[in-house]
Amino acid sequence: NENAKSTMYQFDSVVFSASGETDGGLTVSASMELDNDNPATNAGMDDRKVSFGTDALGTITFHGHGGTSVMGQWDDMTPNAYEEVWDTTTGADNRIDGRSGNNIFTYDSPSFNGVMFKMAHQMADNATSTLADKDLSSYTDFGIMVSPEMVEGLTVGYAEGELDDSATTSIDNETFFIKYAIGGFTFGYQESEAEGSAASKNDESEGFGISYAVNENFTIAYGERDHDDDTSSAGEQNDSGISASYTMGGMTIAGHMNQNDNVGGSSAATNDKESYEFALTFAF
Repeated sequence: NENAKSTMYQFDSVVFSASGETDGGLTVSASMELDNDNPATNAGMDDRKVSFGTDALGTITFHGHGGTSVMGQWDDMTPNAYEEVWDTTTGADNRIDGRSGNNIFTYDSPSFNGVMFKMAHQMADNATSTLADKDLSSYTDFGIMVSPEMVEGLTVGYAEGELDDSATTSIDNETFFIKYAIGGFTFGYQESEAEGSAASKNDESEGFGISYAVNENFTIAYGERDHDDDTSSAGEQNDSGISASYTMGGMTIAGHMNQNDNVGGSSAATNDKESYEFALTFAF
């Protein structure tokens, strides 16, 4: 980040996972992350979840920590080779993503002739707040994704959810995306909107991405996004970036370079930022 020091870092967590199948054909899996990055506890635990389901009925997952709703899972479905164009840059992570956090149930259906359904539910937040990311009551969102068998490479998706930002008002979140893959190219476009009780609580986002698989090991991508975090004001955040990844055996090197202008909707010169990140991973 050009407005912060550049540094090297090493991830500091270990994830344990296990899965199996009952005599009745029910698949059960669980994972827990050893990482003292969870501010809610000093017990050294972080993300954790348990799931069960079948190929015919779909899968139900309970996320004890680190869960993501459908809107959160689909907050940016445009193609990239490493991370999104708003990632890494300080303050640029502004998204229309519903509600996420702890103790969330999610459901993923099987695919029926290219059609699949997702749903998420979280109990009441019990917080006294008028912020757009707080929900006073329980939260439920859903999404549907269609990959029509008659049009190979095409995927279309839609998701929506409602946040109760106060006892009497709510904010409707929705997103729509379309992707098309042909040859080594994948094209994607997405629009998202949050509509509240006042213009100051209305957000809009529009973005696109294109990736190209040069070969089975090397992929490059470019994307752009415009995000208006408050449609009642003139400021709009503009994001763009390139990313690439290369895999050789069990080793992958990947990274991106992003440019983010008017971060947070501010036109101040200090809110035009650039950042980059490169990562090296190994699979055994």
